[in-house]
Amino acid sequence: MGNNDESTAWSHSLSADRREILDSADRYARAELYPLSERMDAEEWWPFDIMQRLGKAGYLGITTPSQLGGLDSDVFTAGLIAQAFARWNHALALSWVVHENLCLNNILANANDEQRTRFLPRLCSGEWIGALGLTEPGAGSDALGSMRTTARRDGDDYVLNGTKIFITNGPVADIVLVYAKTDPAKGPKGISAFVVETSTPGFSVAQKLEKMGWRGSQTGELVFDECRVPAANRLGEENSGVRVVMSGLDLERAMISPLCLGICERALELSIDYAKTRVQFGKPIGEFQMIQSRLADMYVAVETLRGFSYQVLARCAELGHGEGGRGEIHALTAASILYAANSMNKVLDDAVQIHGGSGYIWESEINRLFRATKLMEIGAGTTEVRKLIIAGELLK
Repeated sequence: MGNNDESTAWSHSLSADRREILDSADRYARAELYPLSERMDAEEWWPFDIMQRLGKAGYLGITTPSQLGGLDSDVFTAGLIAQAFARWNHALALSWVVHENLCLNNILANANDEQRTRFLPRLCSGEWIGALGLTEPGAGSDALGSMRTTARRDGDDYVLNGTKIFITNGPVADIVLVYAKTDPAKGPKGISAFVVETSTPGFSVAQKLEKMGWRGSQTGELVFDECRVPAANRLGEENSGVRVVMSGLDLERAMISPLCLGICERALELSIDYAKTRVQFGKPIGEFQMIQSRLADMYVAVETLRGFSYQVLARCAELGHGEGGRGEIHALTAASILYAANSMNKVLDDAVQIHGGSGYIWESEINRLFRATKLMEIGAGTTEVRKLIIAGELLK
């Protein structure tokens, strides 16, 4: 599995057009993104020209109309690109998903024509890097109910005050899609969404956070201190932010699953290669049945995860803008990321066990993949929240 001539083994369930998208993204990621992965992990380093390079290569604005600089494609295509990128540089793939899906696609789905014209071309070209600001120091799983960031109207502006934490791309972003309470008395129903340019006075990055995994994908704490944002930068009506949040979260969860898939595919490939070449007791360890058992379990998990991820991506591609956040798709996307995270945890555990001592060394690629597992059980709604969503929809 995994060499260039056999890449279709990863994509056999796709149409010819979809398979070519996946294979092309795989070739690009191996050539252009994989060489960056080791330094990104070792140094928490960010390649500052990478988004512009991705834009020139045609990997930004996947769901955006061509007249705004995009590719006129769909969420399924974006998911395939995320899968391929994650095989070779999962940290960069995460930053790409945040830019492409959480920021760019959310603006596309909820902005008016003037806002789309003003923001999307620069995001599609990679001139601007995008982020999303939702989580706060005191508001994680209860991001909406416990939100303390406020936006008060002052003439033609809103004045934002508050802090956002664990924000992917935050330290390198040019614009951030920020959620703030415009009517605190209404609780979650008093939230609005704003596009904030990071050059705005009153915006600052309080700290860049150093992580166990996904290193190089920049994560930070953002502060808004009397940050004055034009009312023209509000997405949708005032106090309509919940709809933006919830529909966006469903797509985010659907897009996280192929990240897990790509990592698992790479882990299986590395484990097969290691089992063939690592010799113990006079023969390759792949000849031992207990190693074969782990490889078989990994293979079944990867194949099942692929099918489920593709099914959910296909369903999301059929949705109109703003149709997420409720009903069957709400449960299905939560189930997709729940299964993906659980599967990745097991696949990477088996992979490190097959690699033995070498898998425990920080610098090894399999160790880098292993350190990525836990975030997928926390981000985009924890495992516990995902189960609550699924059960809540089932019991309605």
